[in-house]
Amino acid sequence: MRLIDSHCHLNDEAFDGDRAQVLARAKEAGLTRLLVVGSDEATSLGALDLARRHADDGLYCAVGVHPHESRLMGESIPASLQEALSDPRVVAVGETGLDYYYDHSERSVQRDVFARQIAWAISASLPLVVHVRDAFDDAFAILEAEGARRCGGVLHCFSGGPDEAERALELGFYLSFAGPLTYKKNDVLRAVAAAVPLDRILVETDSPYLAPHPLRGKRNEPAHVVLTFKVLAGLRGLDEEELASLIGENGRRLFGW
Repeated sequence: MRLIDSHCHLNDEAFDGDRAQVLARAKEAGLTRLLVVGSDEATSLGALDLARRHADDGLYCAVGVHPHESRLMGESIPASLQEALSDPRVVAVGETGLDYYYDHSERSVQRDVFARQIAWAISASLPLVVHVRDAFDDAFAILEAEGARRCGGVLHCFSGGPDEAERALELGFYLSFAGPLTYKKNDVLRAVAAAVPLDRILVETDSPYLAPHPLRGKRNEPAHVVLTFKVLAGLRGLDEEELASLIGENGRRLFGW
């Protein structure tokens, strides 16, 4: 069975002590494609470095600025990220978006930086990797106003309900499900995952964060995507090989890898 992890942070220092072993376990678990995602200039360049060095392991990357780090952005895209957008290992812009739960950056700044990154994605003909927490209305308004249908993308670690899912799908976006899909309280999220069109669904770890049950609270890693995937297969009533093939095709269609 061939699987993907559509969103991980293998560039995180949490993996500095055993990154090679983590990659080996991912390979043993059947993962053939991993998207390593940046959060700012430094982590984006780190993600690109990993993707270049581990191309044979199926690593690709996304470069961008997380809403938490929006306050650190200047008036224009850093030259290093501008250059990175043309690298063949870069297959998306992100993660970008809005986070009104933590508000580490002022909301007006988050909105501005999000809009600018949509423009980067459109210009580079790359999809977006979008983070949204407690900010769906503003996020959808910006995606619509900035013409994000032209580049498409994915709402990573989707946490919304059926209304938010419908709005994302209307924009042509994919929905990616992470460890929270396995958490006992998340019945609404499971209902959404059970109903999303099969050609718009992805799975991810967001590792080292959000380990799925029964590993919740521990460091997450790409191999653990299998646990979320199995829950999804049960929700859909599909053979695991069939679902893995469908998700793999979705990843190829979105990221072009």
